Amino acid sequence: MNYIGIALSLLSCVAAAIAMGFATGKALDAIARQPESASKINSTLLLGLALTESAAIYGFVIALILIFVGPTGSGG
Repeated sequence: MNYIGIALSLLSCVAAAIAMGFATGKALDAIARQPESASKINSTLLLGLALTESAAIYGFVIALILIFVGPTGSGG
């Protein structure tokens, strides 16, 4: 039962990877259409990628806590 919780918490890493790829593709499309606004698009993209990556890191940390501490907090 513990492995189901670990897998569910790691779904945030998978979702973040998909979202980051989608956002990068859309940013490249926007830069291709309007090259003069590349710096503004790039800064907004980097902020969004940082926030998305933080959500993935939170899910990964929760998975590590579940692996090493366990769901009951008994330490093993």
